[in-house]
Amino acid sequence: MREIRVASPTELIVAESGIPVPGPGEVLVRNRYFTVVAALRTLLDGGMPGAPMPALRPGDVPSGPAIGEVVDGPNRGSLVRHLRGWREYAVVPPAECVPVDDALPDPIAHFANGATAYGALTRAVRIDPGDTVLVTGGAGSVGTMAGQIARLLGAGRVVGSTGASWKAGRMTALGYDAVVTRPIGDQLAKAAPGGIDVVFDTVGGDDLRAALGAANRKARVALVGALAGQLGSGGTVEIDTSSLILNQITMTGHIGGDPAVRAEWEARFAEWLLAGRIEFPHVVVDGIENAPEALRDVWRGRHFGTVVVKLA
Repeated sequence: MREIRVASPTELIVAESGIPVPGPGEVLVRNRYFTVVAALRTLLDGGMPGAPMPALRPGDVPSGPAIGEVVDGPNRGSLVRHLRGWREYAVVPPAECVPVDDALPDPIAHFANGATAYGALTRAVRIDPGDTVLVTGGAGSVGTMAGQIARLLGAGRVVGSTGASWKAGRMTALGYDAVVTRPIGDQLAKAAPGGIDVVFDTVGGDDLRAALGAANRKARVALVGALAGQLGSGGTVEIDTSSLILNQITMTGHIGGDPAVRAEWEARFAEWLLAGRIEFPHVVVDGIENAPEALRDVWRGRHFGTVVVKLA
């Protein structure tokens, strides 16, 4: 079989290895799809203290969401979700496999990064009817879902930021009322003339600073990602804490993974998707051999939405 291995912090390679043999109580999964996420940059650069995933070293195979068919072990022939992507076959403990049912019209839809967005917009912050919501990184895997979810939860105006002007048209077609391109500071007054009530931040850096400058009194900020730092474009930002205090602005970090939130999201996503009220923007890349370049393209901002690698 083939798998993707780390050659250096900046290079992934395609390598061959024997198909693994499941041990007692394990299953062998032939992967059909896996996703490519920008956050791998942090793991390749040495990781982050306290992060749930360890740093990646030369010779390691990255991990990530995958969907595959059980070919050896209990429930042979069934489709499952797991976190051992970036390889054609994976040995997985059954406890780490989640059955892929037919609640969604396409198995790939299970890769939608809506659980993180939904959790942040229902737990970390609240959206009141008519609120203006800013989603930084609104063209990314999480951001494309967050903008739609904010609208479905009652937002009156949804604004998104992006680093590529060509993505603006696709974002407005997805439901964003306005799109600002970096640097966003001078554009927010026009895009959100009434100020910003809720910030869903996946970028950090200058996007976050500009968002706080346009935030209304008692605005709520959900910190979900730090792409500016991960992609080397300046993640550190100075914040005027006096302004936060005087305007009673709250900032809450959010990490996904709560099973109860995931179950709630999946039920609502299926309902919204089948009713045509939400989309799952994604790009399919054919062949595991194209996965390393797909990751570099994600870092360069060349894709819109979630990037899925389809295996032969």
